[in-house]
Amino acid sequence: MNAIVAERGQVTIPKRLRDQLGIVPGTVLEFAVRDGCLVATKRVDDHPALKLLGRHGRGRRTADILAELRGKDA
Repeated sequence: MNAIVAERGQVTIPKRLRDQLGIVPGTVLEFAVRDGCLVATKRVDDHPALKLLGRHGRGRRTADILAELRGKDA
């Protein structure tokens, strides 16, 4: 598979590889050079809290989320 480096150094990872490796928007890739080759490694963070980061409250105001968490009496 080939990809062309854009003017700003950006490369599109082919969809087949993204699907196979589970690379989704927000995935962190670490880059290194090994034996003259560019190697990208998907960084996997094991901390359970990191899996929740950014998953709740999309499109909702922070004040509304806090009010819901605190309950109506708070």
